[in-house]
Amino acid sequence: MERLTMLGTGIALVTKYQNTYFAIRRNENFILVDGGGGDGILRQFEKAGLNWSNLRHIIVSHEHTDHILGIIVAIRMICYQMLLGNYQGNCYVYCNRIVAEKLTAICGMLLRKAERALVGTRLHIVSVHDGEQKTIMEYPVTFFDTRSEKSMQYGFMLTLDSGHTLTFLGDEPFHDESAQYVKGADWLMCEAFCLYAHRHIHTPYQYHHSTVKEASELAEQNGVKNLILFHTEQATYGCRKELYTNESKKFFNGNIFIPDDLETIHLA
Repeated sequence: MERLTMLGTGIALVTKYQNTYFAIRRNENFILVDGGGGDGILRQFEKAGLNWSNLRHIIVSHEHTDHILGIIVAIRMICYQMLLGNYQGNCYVYCNRIVAEKLTAICGMLLRKAERALVGTRLHIVSVHDGEQKTIMEYPVTFFDTRSEKSMQYGFMLTLDSGHTLTFLGDEPFHDESAQYVKGADWLMCEAFCLYAHRHIHTPYQYHHSTVKEASELAEQNGVKNLILFHTEQATYGCRKELYTNESKKFFNGNIFIPDDLETIHLA
């Protein structure tokens, strides 16, 4: 059965959570989506039982440090394993053109010579376009521009083996241009910076983020079946699941998931 493991669920600069990134898993193989803010990805992989040799596909939503720095660590680890002979085949990193340019530049500056030689030969940074469809780990995946007001950002819609759809909106509030990917989604992954009740404390709108209320209303209005909320503040640490679930229930009648770091959701 396919499952989703949240390796991190927090916003930038948090200390009680990892930054937001996750793995879509089928048996031993998996797709990594974003990488968090640094080498914490190494520890989270170990705790989640993820083997680097089973990672062939990576998706990067946008260029912000809390999403991309862990990708640099992942690229180095994969190249290192390739050089040791522990990694067979190629790896593909899918991202928009801005992320592709920055990843290529950073790899050129920071990787060792032997590792740099693998970028473009065995580790491929693939620039994708709005509306482009790819087959990734045998899943049909459609990438789309989220129309972010902060930086170019891509979400995606992935069709699971069951035929159910999973839509990831990145860490950007919903824009109408993404409606076709949200309408009727079986699984919707939507950022929720904070509770609507706490909006005056955390000022999410100042940073172009949404609250639990807006994310839940979006899911309800579009007939979503399962809503996963993530990319949150840490002031509610220890009671976040209860508080976020209770607020979401006021606006959404489907299934609500507020995962903790390293929590796994079965995508039935």
